[in-house]
Amino acid sequence: MRFAITADRMRAAENEAVSSGATTIPGLMERAGGVLAAEVTRRWPDGRVVVVCGPGNNGGDGWVAARLLAAQGRHVAVLALREPGELAAEARQAAEAAAAAGVRWAPVGGHDDQILRGLPGAAAIIDAIFGFGFAGPPLEPYAEVMEAINRARCPVISADVPSGVDSDTGVVRGCAVRADVTVAFSALKPGLLIYPGAAHAGEVVVAGIGVPPSVLGGPGDLEVLDIADLHRLMPRVRPEDHKSSRGRVAVVAGSLAYAGAAVLTATGALRMGAGYVYVVVPETIGDVVRIALPNVIVRTVPASADGSIASADAVLGAVADADAIVAGPGLTTGAGSVAAVRALVSEARQPLVLDADGLNVYAGNPRPLVERRAPLLITPHPGEAARLLSESVVAIQDDRVGSAGALTGATTVCLLKGPHTIVAGQGRPGIVLAGSGALARAGSGDVLAGMAGTLMAQGLPAYEAGMLAAHLHGRAGEIGAAALTETCFTSADIATFLPEAVRELIGG
Repeated sequence: MRFAITADRMRAAENEAVSSGATTIPGLMERAGGVLAAEVTRRWPDGRVVVVCGPGNNGGDGWVAARLLAAQGRHVAVLALREPGELAAEARQAAEAAAAAGVRWAPVGGHDDQILRGLPGAAAIIDAIFGFGFAGPPLEPYAEVMEAINRARCPVISADVPSGVDSDTGVVRGCAVRADVTVAFSALKPGLLIYPGAAHAGEVVVAGIGVPPSVLGGPGDLEVLDIADLHRLMPRVRPEDHKSSRGRVAVVAGSLAYAGAAVLTATGALRMGAGYVYVVVPETIGDVVRIALPNVIVRTVPASADGSIASADAVLGAVADADAIVAGPGLTTGAGSVAAVRALVSEARQPLVLDADGLNVYAGNPRPLVERRAPLLITPHPGEAARLLSESVVAIQDDRVGSAGALTGATTVCLLKGPHTIVAGQGRPGIVLAGSGALARAGSGDVLAGMAGTLMAQGLPAYEAGMLAAHLHGRAGEIGAAALTETCFTSADIATFLPEAVRELIGG
């Protein structure tokens, strides 16, 4: 497992490393500049390098890289957003050492703006303007220089975080550098993984610079599970298994208007390996589900005049023997459906996955979800999360980790959907990097909810089920998009390509 570290946690880790004697601030800066220079040499071994240095220690890293590249005989120029004598402490020392070594430099707005004009045509540009802890929008002249870097259309390597990206949230206010490569010092930063910051980061390389791994990452930091972690989570089919031991999942979904939602949710549960899938639907669509899925057990309940569920008691009876329940997709928010959802949340004791219309029941009042005593996984998209929290979608997206965390409780986990899904619960935030634009289709979330329901029926806790289901769902989207194109892939194709995603984890 890897961790992505916030700015406050990164400062604390560096301070701890320095106070323990493991390193010094100049030592950190020298090594950071060294890994930048090495990465430039490996990727772009010839040609002119322009290093754009900002006002803080990130700029100091850039000055070190410039000195080391010049020592290799490279043609190097520094564009300085603050002159060496105006820098503080270690950054000033790094700049003065580079200038003393003969590195050519010019201030932004100075009489010699040849370096700024010379950005186009550089073999590589090092962006060392702002590092972690930046909060935008960038002011002038920083914004002008960042836009000039983007206009140059040259290879760009960013030091730690692309300048203009909030390292904690991935938010971009105003402009931000678009890097081809970002060298993250010591550890990943959340803003490199969360959009829109992730779109600016390019390829991310993590490089140690002297902070001991023992102080990097731990409880409360953003978790990034690797394939080995996911492999360990994946339930295996044992020779002695039977239908009941593979998990019994009840899917409470669908209405006359949205019969397909029940089918897609049940398909996700089936393909994830459930032994039994009970599909609880209003009697108006029972035959639709039976024809579409002959391998599920359809349990119809009374329907209202609009073809949605009419009886909460009937729903509770239909799910009584399930190991886990999935509720919400396509239910609508008719009175009977709302009553059924409320009854499942308050009275059912099995693990529950709540999605779509099941979440809309609690718009503006998520307390019953947060306070549920039995395991609960909620799977909102940003719009649903905004309704739950009475926030704007912009506010949700500006702090995806915090927003997901606000919808968690002692047994409640939130899976906030979107590019690079966030899963949060019990003080553990995690991010899932698998996924594709192909999944931006109606019904994709229904399939995901069914998959997560099966994993919970098979014994996985809500957090682990959310992380694993989101990864497999994302990989199925990536694999399917490669085969069908992102344009032609549909939510019904997720189950088709899910076996390939599973095979990556279990082998065979």
